[in-house]
Amino acid sequence: MAALFRSFFESLLVMLALPLATIGGVISLKILGLPADLLTLIGFIILLGLVVNNAILLVYQARTSEREGLVRTDAIKNAVRTRIRPILMSTSTTVFGMLPLVIFAGAELYRGLAAVIVGGMIVSTFFTLVLIPNLLQFNLKNKAT
Repeated sequence: MAALFRSFFESLLVMLALPLATIGGVISLKILGLPADLLTLIGFIILLGLVVNNAILLVYQARTSEREGLVRTDAIKNAVRTRIRPILMSTSTTVFGMLPLVIFAGAELYRGLAAVIVGGMIVSTFFTLVLIPNLLQFNLKNKAT
């Protein structure tokens, strides 16, 4: 990822979504009182694969807009404005697709897996849309040219 973005800091920003998603998954397990079994751990692996895409979309769009001549602040605003709909659409389809497994009885086997994905996606999406754009602005303001 560092080779793709040509920036170690921006690849770290993308990876920042992973602990935030993990925290959301753990919180959802604690709220529902579910144990951490094998399927729950598989849910964490699935979750980490899903949430990194949102951060990549934001960082890549900001870099593309900046290459097109926009100032960094405007490039980040453009990236959020352009990518918020796909991010919210993918998050909502994942959350609403997994919600029946969390709510309805009869899916006890997959309840932990779904709870991890739902909680992690919600927390990670919120922080991805708030935290990553702010950290991207910080990065380029202090970047040596």
